[in-house]
Amino acid sequence: MKQDWKGAGRYGTVGLELVLSVIVGLFAGQFLDRRFHTAPWLTLIGTAYGIAAGVRGLYRAAQRATREAEELEQREREERKKYRNHPDD
Repeated sequence: MKQDWKGAGRYGTVGLELVLSVIVGLFAGQFLDRRFHTAPWLTLIGTAYGIAAGVRGLYRAAQRATREAEELEQREREERKKYRNHPDD
């Protein structure tokens, strides 16, 4: 049960990371547009970078989840093998 809460905490923040990445990119682009008078180009570029960073975070979380699921499956297979090969008492 403790493992489930740990995973929920780790992967529960993925959506927040996506949203914050886009917002930071958007605001950084708007700031630079105001500073250099290049509207709307730097806002669009900043938003695109924010989306890319958010998608990268999603991809990395999916890879991590897949790797952890495979490791758990491997441990369970090994435990089942030990149980089947265990001599009867």
